[in-house]
Amino acid sequence: MQQYHHMITRQRKWMFYLLAAFILGWGFTDYKSFFMGLLLGTAFSFINLLQMQRKIRKSMDHADSDQRKSYKLGTFSRFAAAGLAVLIAFQFPEHIHIIGVVIGLVTIYFVIIIDFLLFESRNQYTEEG
Repeated sequence: MQQYHHMITRQRKWMFYLLAAFILGWGFTDYKSFFMGLLLGTAFSFINLLQMQRKIRKSMDHADSDQRKSYKLGTFSRFAAAGLAVLIAFQFPEHIHIIGVVIGLVTIYFVIIIDFLLFESRNQYTEEG
């Protein structure tokens, strides 16, 4: 359980760093609409990550107890949030680039995969040496 909390913390830090980088890109480059799309997509992606982590933690807590209540991970609500981000991008196409929104929406999956690969390679290195 402690390892899971460390993973959550690392993933949240990576998302904050990416959001900060996208804000800098929006502020200091000429690609304002693309970076605004990245910001919008990544913000909704970060909300989806927080929601998914909260539901996983809740299901893990209930798995420890004897309660038989099952929890779903909220796939429909994550799709609805992604749809809302795309609708906002379609509403303001001169300010928000749709490709940036789509790339931002899949950011959490890249963060999860990269975090897993880095953590596993670090664990294998410490176990061998």
